[in-house]
Amino acid sequence: MSAPQSAKSNITINVTLPSVRHIHTLIRTQAPVEVKLVTGDQVRGRLLWMDDHCVCVEESGAKVVLWQQAIAYIR
Repeated sequence: MSAPQSAKSNITINVTLPSVRHIHTLIRTQAPVEVKLVTGDQVRGRLLWMDDHCVCVEESGAKVVLWQQAIAYIR
């Protein structure tokens, strides 16, 4: 009997998009960013990673995972 396989997402990150390449640059350089959410809240810190649905921001030592749909802009 084999182990069950985890569900795989049908969505993949399109690394040819300028926005995705820019976010990858921000992650690589660990540049400080300000993320404004559609609710008006702001998260300031540095981007750690991104996947198909979320980005992770380290803010004052705490890791905050944000749904990409909730992001108004990244500055």
